[in-house]
Amino acid sequence: MAGIVSATFYAVLPAWMQANEVSQANISLFMLSAVLGGLAFQVPVGRLSDQFDRRALLGALAIGFALAAILLVNVPRTLAIIVPVTAVLGGFMSTLYPVCVSNAMDNMSGERVVSISSRLILVSGIGSTIGPFTGSWIMRRLDIDGVLYFMAAVAAVLGVAAFARTFMKPDAVHEDRPFVVVRRRQ
Repeated sequence: MAGIVSATFYAVLPAWMQANEVSQANISLFMLSAVLGGLAFQVPVGRLSDQFDRRALLGALAIGFALAAILLVNVPRTLAIIVPVTAVLGGFMSTLYPVCVSNAMDNMSGERVVSISSRLILVSGIGSTIGPFTGSWIMRRLDIDGVLYFMAAVAAVLGVAAFARTFMKPDAVHEDRPFVVVRRRQ
């Protein structure tokens, strides 16, 4: 679902803006604000994910994204308002997939890391393919507001599913150990 949301955002929204004769400078500023919002959220969300149940955090991030997308529909479309809202939306959007991956890694044995990682990338890639096609279809019928509502609905489903999982299964046990990318061979 993170792939659906992010690919729809990065493919459909700039295309809509260009088709509606928004200047390239403003499109660039809009996209930059989303990327910088994503950058700004990485460290704080990473720290939160180490302190709290990642499923609950994922639920909160997804609901936050949904609310930001709905807010984009309802605020005046001026640069001074759209840019900060887009930065917040980009922050939520850019942290969905990493928190999903972290949660998955918490719940598997070391031998399965490569196979599960490849499946996560595949599923995200499939979502990244479905999102822009679906978003373009929706945009033709409901304009950009429909696309933002679609993205909000997908994120809301992810949020509800993540919150539901917090009640179904106990949180994974976190071990305090140093992070090592590759162990040295002796």
